[in-house]
Amino acid sequence: MTIFSVRHVTSYRYTRPVEFGEHRLMFRPRDSFDQTLLSTQLNVFPKPDYVRWIHDVFGNCVALVGISKASSELRFETIIRLDHTPQVAMDFQIDDEALTYPFAYDPEEAFDLERTIQRHYPDPEDRVGKWARQFIKVGHPTETGHLLMTMCFALHEGFIYARRSEHGTQPPLETLQLRRGTCRDFALLMMEAVRSLGLAARFVTGYIYVPDRDGSTTLGGGSTHAWCQVYLPGAGWVEFDPTNGIVGNRDLIRVGVARDPRQAVPLSGSYDGDETDFDGMSVQVNVTTDDHSVKLHG
Repeated sequence: MTIFSVRHVTSYRYTRPVEFGEHRLMFRPRDSFDQTLLSTQLNVFPKPDYVRWIHDVFGNCVALVGISKASSELRFETIIRLDHTPQVAMDFQIDDEALTYPFAYDPEEAFDLERTIQRHYPDPEDRVGKWARQFIKVGHPTETGHLLMTMCFALHEGFIYARRSEHGTQPPLETLQLRRGTCRDFALLMMEAVRSLGLAARFVTGYIYVPDRDGSTTLGGGSTHAWCQVYLPGAGWVEFDPTNGIVGNRDLIRVGVARDPRQAVPLSGSYDGDETDFDGMSVQVNVTTDDHSVKLHG
């Protein structure tokens, strides 16, 4: 078990005081058997009129923040601390009937998984499907776990990670063509590839612990992280991080899950003003182990 601390600061700057609409934050990790939330803190400037908590349609914890005071700066700081238990690929126990691909989900589960099995993005020539099928053995049984791990590692090794300033997520076809993208792009491409094979997949937003950055107050991931989960009978929802080639939850802190990346935006909101009023933003994320959390937050 490891105690992780996460400090996430997002600041918006404006050329003049502006008014703000309601903001929506998804930063509180999902409590589970592999991660237990120990404490959470939310600091907002200007001081909010209210912070209201809800569960969204996927059971994620979402904070709704209302601010009535006009300001030339808007700042959100979240600090969380949790107990994390890593699980690795060899710990997963898939049901016998799903050990090799193809397999069929139990009808009761298939009914609930239906929307996560359906493909969500246009692919008229089935290029994503063709890319996915290259990992299926011809003339020999294909182990389900090996198929998914190979696909995850192929994305990690064959695609280039590149940050970009545009909001949103690239369509899977574009990521496949460019062979480059962000963590959200790679997660979505793997999801659609898995769905093309008839398997259920969903998007995960959260944080990743990078040992080389532990203890630094300046070196951060810079933003949140994203990966995907695939539903395997007997093992349940299994984490696959194609950006880093991680299978299982090692170093991954799960905050929210969704059917599509557009449903799992970590921070969203609005301001009342002209486009030219916006003067920039900065994001700083630090994920540390307990040994360094006092150095960062004490």
